[in-house]
Amino acid sequence: MDIVFERRGDGPPLVLLHGIGHRRQGWSPVMDLLAAERDVIAVDLPGFGDSPPLPPGTPYTLNAVLTVLSRTFTDLGLKKPHVAGNSLGGLFALEAADRGLVSSATALSPAGFFNALELRYAASVLRASRLGARVPDTLLTRLARSPRRRTAMFGMVYGRPDLMDIEALTGDARAMRDAHGFEPTLRAGRTTRFLGSCADVPVTIGWGTKDRLLLRSQAIRAQRRLPHARFVWLEGCGHVPMSDDPPQVARVLLKGSAHPLLTTHPESAAS
Repeated sequence: MDIVFERRGDGPPLVLLHGIGHRRQGWSPVMDLLAAERDVIAVDLPGFGDSPPLPPGTPYTLNAVLTVLSRTFTDLGLKKPHVAGNSLGGLFALEAADRGLVSSATALSPAGFFNALELRYAASVLRASRLGARVPDTLLTRLARSPRRRTAMFGMVYGRPDLMDIEALTGDARAMRDAHGFEPTLRAGRTTRFLGSCADVPVTIGWGTKDRLLLRSQAIRAQRRLPHARFVWLEGCGHVPMSDDPPQVARVLLKGSAHPLLTTHPESAAS
C-alpha cells in the first residue's frame, strides 16, 4: 500500500511514527531541528492522515501494521533505520526494535503499558476528543482562538496548547475526526500490550511530566519492562510533546538515534 510521508534532511535515516488519530504533521515542530543531522521521514500510518486504510477485513494489529512499515522501509531504500514514535507510534517503534527491524528506537509516551482500567480511561478521552472535533470547521476555528477554550479542548493531549498554531490544532482535530483507522485501532488495543525486551537494540523512552492521557504509572511499568532502556522525563510536556517543547524533544530524538546503523535486514516483520 502507498504510505504517505514527508522526507527532508541528510544523515542517518530516522523514521517518525505518530499516535492514534494523529498525522505526520504532528512532527513539524521538530522536523527542521532533526533534519539538520538526520534524513528524517515522517509517515502517516495506515488509516491515518493521508495514508489509505488497511485492506478490508485486515485488523489493525501489531503484525499487520509492522508488516506495512517493514515494506515501507524497503520501498524507501531503508535498511534498519532509526525510528521514533509517539503514543501508538511509540508502541510500533518498540515492536520494530524487538523484531530487529531498526537500529534504535525512541518512544515518547508509548502505548502498550496500560492496564484494563487505564486503557478504558484513555479510550474515553480519545473518543471524547474525536466527538468534539465533529463540530463545523468554522466553529472549530472560532473555539480554538480562545486560549481558555483551546486548553479545555486540547489540554488532555497537549501540555501547552496555547503555544500551538491555530491551523495546526484544527488540522489535528480534523485528522482525529476523519481517521479511518481510529476505531479499529482502539478495538485491537484492548488485547495489545508490549511484552518484548528489545535486547539487541538501543532504546530510549521519554514521558511527559504533564501527560494526562497515559499516566505516570505506565511510565513506571515501561521502565520495569525495559530496565536497560534510557529513560527521560520530558519536563513540562503533555502526551504529544513535540509542540510543547520542540528543542527538548529534538535533543532526546537525536541522542536516542545517535547509534551506528545495523546492517542485516530481516525478510519480514512476522514474529
